[in-house]
Amino acid sequence: MSEGLDELAEAARNRGLKLVRSRVRTPTKRRFGKVGLTDKSGKPVFGMDAKGPAAKPDEVQQYLRKLDTQDWGASLDAAAPQRKRKAKKPPREPANDRRPPPAPKPKAAPEPQIRDAKPSDAPRLVELIGELGQDIAEEAVRKNLSRLKKAGELPLVATLDKRVVGLIGRHIMVTVHRPNPVGRIPVLVVAKEARGRGIGRMLVESVEQWCRDQGCELIEVTSNDRLAEAHAFYRHMGYERTSIRFAKKL
Repeated sequence: MSEGLDELAEAARNRGLKLVRSRVRTPTKRRFGKVGLTDKSGKPVFGMDAKGPAAKPDEVQQYLRKLDTQDWGASLDAAAPQRKRKAKKPPREPANDRRPPPAPKPKAAPEPQIRDAKPSDAPRLVELIGELGQDIAEEAVRKNLSRLKKAGELPLVATLDKRVVGLIGRHIMVTVHRPNPVGRIPVLVVAKEARGRGIGRMLVESVEQWCRDQGCELIEVTSNDRLAEAHAFYRHMGYERTSIRFAKKL
């Protein structure tokens, strides 16, 4: 029971919520084993009443799954291309009609382009990495790009009208316990102003194809626990949570 509640608590944390467990320790009591959800400030979200937790663990689990389904639907709506309606041709005007000429049509929105990262991208990459809550110096980014180029693992960037709006890392890892190399996506970020245009999908699919070309049969993603929207995006892309990542500063 404790192990199941620990997993439920972790799932709640991934949604930015907190699992509250009943303090009742007597099995015959009505609130024994009950749980509920609150936000970070302690405000009740689900399964809570004036006396505390009042829901069963499976009810909370179903509620979290509904949230995942909603995220999946939102990702699907953002990724689905919009059909363009054909503009109707205006009726022909008489030759003697001296109306002013029609206004010029607005330029079509630029299409995203994918390419290898370059040293000159370093200032913009510092800004994008900052959107992930990580600080890094421009010179450090340039050095890392140089090392990754020698390793044949340059990151990819997405551009809109020549402006870098997305970044994705790629890495091949050979391990003793797997017959084939494993691909990894160590970082992925799309600028806030460019989201909802399918750029994240384009970057991920580009790295997936590169990993296939390198002989990989498995690809892994590293994503911070607090990035619930990113988790929903990866699930929509077909990724499954298979492990917990541990880290230690050296």
